[in-house]
Amino acid sequence: MVRVCGIDPGTGSWDFIGLEDGKLILDTSISTKNIVSTPSLVIDVVKSMGNLDLIVAPSGYGLPLTRIDELDEKKSFLLTLKREEERKLIGLNEVIELLKREKINGYFIPGVKHLPTVPKFRKVGKIDMGTSDKLCSVALALYEESRRLQKNYSKISFVLVEMGSGFTAVMGIKNGQIVDGIGGAEGGIGFLACGGLDAEVAYLLGKFDKNLLYTGGAAYIAGYNGLSPQEFEIMAERDERFKMAWEALLESTVKDIAAINVSVGDAPQILLSGRLSRVEGIQRELTQRLSGFAGVRRVEGFAKIAKEAAQGAALIADGLAGGSNKDLVESLKIREASGTVLDYVYFKEIEELREKLGI
Repeated sequence: MVRVCGIDPGTGSWDFIGLEDGKLILDTSISTKNIVSTPSLVIDVVKSMGNLDLIVAPSGYGLPLTRIDELDEKKSFLLTLKREEERKLIGLNEVIELLKREKINGYFIPGVKHLPTVPKFRKVGKIDMGTSDKLCSVALALYEESRRLQKNYSKISFVLVEMGSGFTAVMGIKNGQIVDGIGGAEGGIGFLACGGLDAEVAYLLGKFDKNLLYTGGAAYIAGYNGLSPQEFEIMAERDERFKMAWEALLESTVKDIAAINVSVGDAPQILLSGRLSRVEGIQRELTQRLSGFAGVRRVEGFAKIAKEAAQGAALIADGLAGGSNKDLVESLKIREASGTVLDYVYFKEIEELREKLGI
């Protein structure tokens, strides 16, 4: 019997999926605000499942496959890339320290940049090619496509668009492997996040903290960063500023898909996942705008509450524990991941940071 748990630390919520021999036994979600104020809630959920073979822990920007008890100060920094003096955002630092202190059995997993299936030249100058939770979303999409088409993973290719409540990321999957990715901090704007910044804008902003990455997106363009995606859809039909934000979000997403399609080579399918993909108007608009590329559909998943990334994390956990999804882990080359997110970035300041960290 293989009993595992997958965790997704999202901008709006932390989601949890438990599997026993591949069958769903836990499907729950906790507000990120509650996790930030009470990080021990994560431990409570994990322990409520009883004896677990392992968990896939919230892994931020990712690490080559690393056991929780192997985490040290250097690896902790590489997971979050957050300076010590900065305020809490989603509670990740506090939770990963608790997981280690409580001796929870499990792994931190890679992000897209760590994967050997992404050519080195595509990694140059990049950090966020898709965080570890985006890798988990790919795992779910690949699992679902394989079963829908009744094909081996090696026969599956698609582009995955992950539209969360904060960031939007796009990943390219070719023959069952991730070959490229545009992460939420690199590509087009997200619902809350600014995405990749014009270098001149970054220069004028000067030194900024991590919180800036979570601002400047569609909701901020509309002037109401507290609104829900559903309210955003309604107002885009009535207000010119909302309409501008709506167009900026959708067009930047389509442009990132077009860019990733260069790496995949005319993907036969474009898959949508994440909280924004559940908004009917966004799904409809993207389907129409992408009709010239490929067929479009939303990832359905197998859970009712937890988002796609938590479901994928649980599938990966099952595979790592030797369960029925070990072929999924093998296809994605998760065990072969290596390096750091700071590799292939050729700026003096980053090179000095690598030297300081000893990497």
